[in-house]
Amino acid sequence: MDNTNKMILEFESKSQNESFARTVVAAFAATMDPTIEELADIKTAVSEAVTNSIIHGYGDCIGMIIMRSFISGNEITVEVEDSGAGIEDINKAMEPLYTSRPELERSGMGFSFMEAFMDDLEVESVFGQGTLVRMKKRIGKQAVKGYTQQPGQSVI
Repeated sequence: MDNTNKMILEFESKSQNESFARTVVAAFAATMDPTIEELADIKTAVSEAVTNSIIHGYGDCIGMIIMRSFISGNEITVEVEDSGAGIEDINKAMEPLYTSRPELERSGMGFSFMEAFMDDLEVESVFGQGTLVRMKKRIGKQAVKGYTQQPGQSVI
């Protein structure tokens, strides 16, 4: 059976679309038979990435956010891309508690949450041109004697 799939979603950088993006990626990932915890991790990471695009990428302007998701085997990749302000210093932006918008009641933990809840995180950005966040998560990664559980398979 071919265990690959992809989807692309484009939506406006409005705060109400954060929950929409989170729900869409959860429905897409559900085909991989994730645990509740795995699904919650993906939703949280996507929520943080989309919120960053809305608040930091576009600020008070409305722009477009593109979310792409790919399934390959037991791994899901989610990309969140905007054409907003971009990030001047990615390393600084990824420091816990750092925020470029201190006037907002935000904790500055977005990238930290993405790193904690996903297996891989890559951030590409050009200041003044936009940002691409790429996150990957392996589903069903419980190992038994060197064996990696595949979605839908029992380990017993």
